[in-house]
Amino acid sequence: MTASGARWHNWARSESIVPARVERPTSADAAQRAVLAAVKSGVRIKAVGAGHSFSGIAVTPGVQLDLAWGGLIAVDEAAARVTLAAGTRLHQLPALLAPYGLALENMGDIDRQTIAGATSTGTHGTGGGFAGLSAQIVAVTLVIGDGSVLRVSESENPELLPAVRLGLGALGILVDLTIQCVPAYLLHAVDAPEPIEAVLDGYLERSASADHFEFYWFPHTETALTKTNTRLPPRTGRVPLRRLNRWVEDELLGNGVYRATCAAGLAIPPLVPRMNRLAERLTGSRDFTDHSHKVFVTNRSVRFHEMEYALPRDAVPEALREVRALIQKRGWRISFPLEVRSAAADDIWLSTGYGRDTGFIAVHRYYRENPRSYFADVEAIMRAHDGRPHWGKMHNLDADAFRQVYPRFDDFLAARDRLDPERRFTNRYLERVLGR
Repeated sequence: MTASGARWHNWARSESIVPARVERPTSADAAQRAVLAAVKSGVRIKAVGAGHSFSGIAVTPGVQLDLAWGGLIAVDEAAARVTLAAGTRLHQLPALLAPYGLALENMGDIDRQTIAGATSTGTHGTGGGFAGLSAQIVAVTLVIGDGSVLRVSESENPELLPAVRLGLGALGILVDLTIQCVPAYLLHAVDAPEPIEAVLDGYLERSASADHFEFYWFPHTETALTKTNTRLPPRTGRVPLRRLNRWVEDELLGNGVYRATCAAGLAIPPLVPRMNRLAERLTGSRDFTDHSHKVFVTNRSVRFHEMEYALPRDAVPEALREVRALIQKRGWRISFPLEVRSAAADDIWLSTGYGRDTGFIAVHRYYRENPRSYFADVEAIMRAHDGRPHWGKMHNLDADAFRQVYPRFDDFLAARDRLDPERRFTNRYLERVLGR
């Protein structure tokens, strides 16, 4: 246990707090003892993960748990399932899974999060036939509101599985998770600039037919950068990017030069459209094949704020056209691209993909810019298309709004009442989105 006094910030610097105290348990038993101590003293307690959420979901004014343990706990090779300590970082998984010839079925493009934080906030990735990370969770162990340990799986308390797979940190402290993996695979990646209108016209077909399809559109341009990934068996053989080429494109240009252009756009906003059009002209094609995680993941060191909405997939092209028109009408200078992805339907109660094939539209602003008006006006468009916001990203919705878009919302609240009736794990954000 460490006495606090230090201010905690999330990665985007959009949220901060000075916890009453910080505890860094190095085992499941230590996490349980921390919860029991909090119950005894009547204070709230929350696990913080890696702090990569843009929303206030991890803000902890009481006892902040920094889960200081990770790694493999068990492997069921026959079933291709692994059990991981909750504090395991996603970027550690490839090395942990490689000896068993396994991989995650799908991944997002950031791997700094803990496995517990990523599933609790609905991290997804892209691929019209693949659901998000939470759908890969088949069992969890958590410490619930009275300090007892609860196992939830297909055979133990199975009625709670649709809740705890994506629990927002509101149901307890996750101490381990069991993931359904798949045999390791390669991805053949094709990145190419294309006219934005043609990409929108073909989005529904491509998101359904490609294994993994997404695209980025820089405001003030007519071009989208498309990314199409095809799954291949390992025997196909890797044809990776040259190390120097990858460093130049992803680190020097994608982070270093882009950080400078964001700073310049902040100081002189009229430069933004010119810089985006310059980036449009410089964007080239890439074609390579590599291990799945090396294709899915991109290093992002330029800080930003983000809002992302999940829509019924067929609403995405029209919604994005409305956002394009809005940016032009408002005269905003937007340096960050919009990102468009997709995911399959699932049956997890608070998943953005619950009950419908989904498309995602994410908007961003450089972290030194105020995103309020841009995000609010884009949010109005997304809500008009029956959108659901990503739990770990910025939005303005409350419990009444969520009840309208999640058919099993009240079932989740009933699970919360069962596992945390005294609200040991709540905070201001959870009170807003779930109610008290």
